[in-house]
Amino acid sequence: MFKNKNDSSNNLCGKNVKKYRLEQLPRLSQRGLADKLQLEGIDLDKNAIQRIESGQRFVTDIELLALSKVLNVSLADLLNTSNNF
Repeated sequence: MFKNKNDSSNNLCGKNVKKYRLEQLPRLSQRGLADKLQLEGIDLDKNAIQRIESGQRFVTDIELLALSKVLNVSLADLLNTSNNF
């Protein structure tokens, strides 16, 4: 039995997190994103960011909200799958 039917990904937002992270000026590294999230009270390291972006890690609603705030994009933008699949 499959745990997820989402193209073997554990989240919908990973590809968009990477896209919006790389669009930041100046360009934001995974470590830089993790640092900004820690300032928002979300304790993630660069390895967790890498796993989110690659779809290997689930993302909680609290983390998703913080990602939206730090990347300055809407929740809808992070969850938009029209370009992902």
